[in-house]
Amino acid sequence: QVQLVESGGGLVQAGGSLTISCAASGRTFSRYAMGWFRQAPGKEREFVAAISWEGSTFYADSVKGRFTISRDNAKNTVSLQMNSLKPEDTAIYYCAARNSAVVTSARYGYPYWGQGTQVTVSS
Repeated sequence: QVQLVESGGGLVQAGGSLTISCAASGRTFSRYAMGWFRQAPGKEREFVAAISWEGSTFYADSVKGRFTISRDNAKNTVSLQMNSLKPEDTAIYYCAARNSAVVTSARYGYPYWGQGTQVTVSS
């Protein structure tokens, strides 16, 4: 079992940067694959980025080259650095975890979710 708490959301202008973080409870965090998803109003929750327990990263095409996911296993945290933000990046961002060495972009593959943090990008 792992509990996830996101932080760092806010309002930023288009072209700006923002870093959001997720703090995880549990002593086996290093064994979890972690993901970030987002959900805009009226849309389905979509994959943004994921990182394996060993640090391999994966990104949605829409954020590749602009977003960077990272993790600190000593601090039980995973972060998402977002650069060159666009109004279409506006969404609630969710941290997710799965107890597996295999990373997936599928929402159903993650049994543990945080409450989300709002990111709003103004034009």
